[in-house]
Amino acid sequence: MEWPTFALSLQLAVTTCAVLIVLAIPLGRWLAWNAGPWKGWIEALVALPLVLPPTVLGYYLLVTFGQGTALGQFFSDVLGMPLVFTFEGLLLASVLVNIPFAVQPIQRAFEAIPREVREAGWCSGLSMMRTFRVIELPLAKPGIITALALTFAHTLGEFGVVLMVGGNIPGETRTLSIAIYDRVQSFETGAAGTMALILLVVSFAAIAIVYRQNKSHNDRYV
Repeated sequence: MEWPTFALSLQLAVTTCAVLIVLAIPLGRWLAWNAGPWKGWIEALVALPLVLPPTVLGYYLLVTFGQGTALGQFFSDVLGMPLVFTFEGLLLASVLVNIPFAVQPIQRAFEAIPREVREAGWCSGLSMMRTFRVIELPLAKPGIITALALTFAHTLGEFGVVLMVGGNIPGETRTLSIAIYDRVQSFETGAAGTMALILLVVSFAAIAIVYRQNKSHNDRYV
């Protein structure tokens, strides 16, 4: 078992969740209650990583953030390092590929909140921000937990985008899914099986937490 690789995978998954939850809550809320002409286009853009093959998405990210591009050079000047084949680039790619797993459950959770509930908060003298904090967020909690669990599990298992953008650098971009692939290629099926089992258990635990939390939430509001 490659414990440093496992630790790096956990670090990537946790950091991706932390970044995405900050972006996904306002975006999911806006998509839930906005009926503007651009909503359909933005929803399609959010869902795009679900239908694109990971290697295709990874290729475009590699081309976009490579040192030979203006954007890649900009990030290199700002960060003092290239984005490709670094943990920072891997994190950016992970955030982009996981956007639908974070935004869509949160959007559905906000859509399920009746508008009358928000309006009742406003009529009671609550500001829009306080209504959001004390009414909307607690009611959207199942969607937020689902988003975190799906993002975490998907990040741990992501292979194509990780390999294209991060490569396979031990200690920096070598994740557990890549290590499993390498072990299988080397016919080390025992080590590959151990690491695959760990991913299976962690992913199952994440999904189980979602169902348990959602059931508790539904029982509380029945």
